[in-house]
Amino acid sequence: MAQQQEERHDDDPASDPEQRAEDAGDEADEHEPHGRIVGGVDLVARLAAEPDRAAILLDVDGALAPIVPRPEDARVPPETQDELRRLNARYALLACVSGRGGADAARVVGVPELVYVGNHGLELDPAADAWAERLQRFLAETDWPRTEDKRLSAALHYRDVEDEASARSALETIAERARAEGFVTRYGRKVLEVLPPLDANKGTAVRRLLADRGLDRALYAGDDTTDLDAFRALDGLELGVRIAVASAEGPAELRAAADVVVGDPAELLVLLRRL
Repeated sequence: MAQQQEERHDDDPASDPEQRAEDAGDEADEHEPHGRIVGGVDLVARLAAEPDRAAILLDVDGALAPIVPRPEDARVPPETQDELRRLNARYALLACVSGRGGADAARVVGVPELVYVGNHGLELDPAADAWAERLQRFLAETDWPRTEDKRLSAALHYRDVEDEASARSALETIAERARAEGFVTRYGRKVLEVLPPLDANKGTAVRRLLADRGLDRALYAGDDTTDLDAFRALDGLELGVRIAVASAEGPAELRAAADVVVGDPAELLVLLRRL
């Protein structure tokens, strides 16, 4: 796992994710104290020592499933599916907390026996249904070619457009109209999200999942701005492990808040195999 390594080099002698995972723990880079790297490894080991007391909570896109040009084409690789089945049998809870709808997240992951919470936690908020009809009316009046309708929220994608600056300008006009109609908007990795103005996010979902099962130990892995809420939800636990899946598109704040940083979904899989 590339723990707290924020610079990647083409001449890295470690050519595969598992070798990079081994090498990363050997020494600190110029930006991170060695103690923090060792501390992250220690947290993972402590969590793995008592799995019946702990939860594994995972984002889907960009963490378990590699980012692809068309979100509908995303899939979790078979080797990661196998690892999720192993962890599900070992830990008190294994849940996927996704920006997708829960059913769609389950389709992408391909392991139906896991717990799924979609729409950034909105699916656990009964007040969200009241906004669904308003969102449908808004989307019906919105002309955007790559709109992902998740019923309780929507994602307007602009990955791989020819003119990104023009796309962002057009999306900001849509965002202003959404906010005027009472919605909340936010940008993620090449996407504008439109959501109801509710106190529901990945953090509220994580807290609810842990409280319902009486768990005070958890690991959360994610790759984007919305995962910061989930990171904060681990504050105050007996043991919390925050894993950032870093990318050029991802927020620097996520890496700064993480206990361990990995470079991509393949390196996250290496870490999961240690649990």
